[in-house]
This record gives sequence, structure tokens and C-alpha cells, in this order.
Amino acid sequence: MIDPLAEVVTLLQPQARFSKVVSAAGSWRVRRTESGQPFYCVILEGSSRLEVNGHEPIQLQQGDFVLVPSAYAFTMTSLEPPALEYLDSPPVLLPNGEFRHGPQDIPADTQLLVGHCTFGSPDAALLVSLLPQLVHVRGEKRLATIVQLVGEESRSARPAREVILARLLEVLLIEALRSAAGTAASPGLLRGLADERLAVALRRIHENMTKPWTVAQLAKEAALSRSTFFERFSRALGVAPMEYLLAWRMALAKNLLRRQEAGIAEVAERVGYGSASAFSVAFTRHVGLPPARYVREQLAAQPPN
Repeated sequence: MIDPLAEVVTLLQPQARFSKVVSAAGSWRVRRTESGQPFYCVILEGSSRLEVNGHEPIQLQQGDFVLVPSAYAFTMTSLEPPALEYLDSPPVLLPNGEFRHGPQDIPADTQLLVGHCTFGSPDAALLVSLLPQLVHVRGEKRLATIVQLVGEESRSARPAREVILARLLEVLLIEALRSAAGTAASPGLLRGLADERLAVALRRIHENMTKPWTVAQLAKEAALSRSTFFERFSRALGVAPMEYLLAWRMALAKNLLRRQEAGIAEVAERVGYGSASAFSVAFTRHVGLPPARYVREQLAAQPPN
């Protein structure tokens, strides 16, 4: 049985490219305006408050994990935020490699591991659109174990620390996405998979991409009326059923074309089109250039061996 989340994660190619340990004391605030970089945070000790544009503030506590797959602006503060006129000051780099916020003459009451990850897929924007805008996981035993390992490794000075930490963080990212599938995540694939009826339809899509699916057929798989299925799917995933199907077909097609695993006619067949011409029309409309030209441009962009 094909796992939709596994397929998305495999294509995304998540990697933890940057992380740092941040400690804080007293009243503090950090504001960031990022260029769509995926942001994550692990609460190693203490607690803090996170505000992400478009979402209610979240109180974070020890062991929590937060992932914002496409962060454009967020604010993190102490539980009691400083006054609005408080001037945000840059963190101070301590001798132990930590970055410190707030006064340095009192013990830190919060310690975080924060950083940015990258998604190696050229289709990251499309695939990220299938994920929730905000993933917050708490109380998951498996995740807590990985968080503990990350915390221990981040504080150590052992050989290959950065390599081990990067691998642990990649596992943490994937486990967080899996854990969040059972929570009230914001619209996206995870919320859809948490709905037993929708999960059946999603699995059918991923198991049989070549079938000429209709909303009525998918509704039947989910044992729902057509109108109920359409509304429930659109609300849970943030996109209509046929829009999701098209996005996933195009993501798979682009991956196959980039890897040159098959010619255009075979790719068309493998992603559910009856002819190469029908596929070319759909691909051109969705991607902005014909499949053959897309392949040429991808080859030209590859670094020389």
C-alpha cells in the first residue's frame, strides 16, 4: 500500500542545513522576516511564546517541536512578552557557542534549538503547499526521544557532531510530520490523512495515479456523497480534489522527467494521461513550458561532472 505522506517527504528531500542553540532569560523578543525558508524549533528547556502570521500565538514548552514549512514572518518571545517599545537587540554569542537573548547576569530559563531546513526538490513550493502552514507537536513519546538525542548532541563537542545532528534533525522533521497527521493541523495533507474517510481517497489517488479519477469516484471510495466529499476534502486540504490530483501528477511527472527515467509518452502514461499530447497540454499549462523544453532546461542547469 502506497503511503501518500512518504511519497511527499521522499520527493521533498528534507535536510537540516542550519541549527543553533539559543538560550534566553528574563523578558525577550526575537522577530524575523524570512524569505520563505522552512523554520523549525525544538524547546530543549523552559518555555516560550511563538507568533506566526495568520495563526494564534502558541505557548511552547519543553519537548515541543514546531515546523513552519514556509516561514515568512514570526515572533518568538518570553511567555510574558516585553513592552511594544522594547527594542529588539541582537543575540550575544557566548563562549560555549550558544546565542543568548536577554540579560546575561542571570541564569537562562529557556533553551531552544532553532534553525532552517531545506527541501532539495525543485518542486518544493508545490509540495510544501500540500503540507500544513504550521506543525506543532507535543506529548509524542517517539518525538520526545529524538528531541532528547538532538539536545544531547547539540550541547556536545564530540567528533562528527554536525553530521550526526543533521541526520537526527532530518529524522525529527519526518517524525514531526507523521506525528502531526493525528492532530488538528492547519489545512494540508496531514489533516486529510487524519480524516479516515479522506485518507482512503488519498491512498487510492496515490496507489492508482493512472486511473481517470473523478470527484464522484473518489467520493465513492470515501463512502461520502459527492457534495460532502468535495466540501470536506477542500476544507481539510485547502485545495479541491481535482486540484490536488493535478498538482501531484505534475510533481511526479517533473521528477520522472528530471531523472530521465522515461520518455515523455511513458511519463504521460505513468501519471494518468491517455496520450502524450494531452499530457503536454496539461504540463505546459501547469508548469509554463512544454515537457521537452523542461527536460532541456533541467539538463542545462545541472552542474558538469
